[in-house]
Amino acid sequence: MIDGFLIAKALSFWLFGFSTLLSIINPFGVAFVFHDMTRWLTARERSRLARQIAINSFIVLVVALFLGSRVLSFFGISLEALRIGGGLAVAASGWVMLRAPPEETKAPAAMDTAPIERMAFFPLTLPLTTGPGSIAASIALGAERTTESQGVLLVSALSSLFVAASVAACIWLAYAYSEAIARRIGPQGTLVATKLTAFLLLCIGCQIILTGVTDALRPLIAVRS
Repeated sequence: MIDGFLIAKALSFWLFGFSTLLSIINPFGVAFVFHDMTRWLTARERSRLARQIAINSFIVLVVALFLGSRVLSFFGISLEALRIGGGLAVAASGWVMLRAPPEETKAPAAMDTAPIERMAFFPLTLPLTTGPGSIAASIALGAERTTESQGVLLVSALSSLFVAASVAACIWLAYAYSEAIARRIGPQGTLVATKLTAFLLLCIGCQIILTGVTDALRPLIAVRS
């Protein structure tokens, strides 16, 4: 009975965390930007760079998932405030992407002579892949573990690692095969995928804001009732 509950809890946390971070990071949409910024690389070099970006993204997400709530406590920021602020950032990003004309989604071609090692973390990991929205969402997801009982704490922690690993794997696949994806989907397919992802991102941001506002108002409602 308990094992089944723990499995369901882990699966639920992974599904929510994975879908949230994948929608915010949008690796298959950003893959076209990555391909444009690294078009001077060979396929082997691009694959190696994609693997390094995935490793960097995994580290960033794990740090945000496990240490982000401690940073919030140090600065006296509540989880509700983080949800509202992070939700606003995510919703704003989705709104900008949704309203941006196609020509604004292209990345500037200013990286033609930059070494691969120097590109791996900045700007390709931060802020292109794991930006403020994904970091804020990771902190919010990690903070959920503090409200859990001791029995499911380990399961939630392992699920957090699996969420970060799953997202990092998608980043590696999307970036490593960005040339093939761009060639197969084409410009029109890229535009459709980007707009759909932007709308989903806007909805996720609104849901995060709604959760934060509900949690902030719940004590006030309980006192009045």
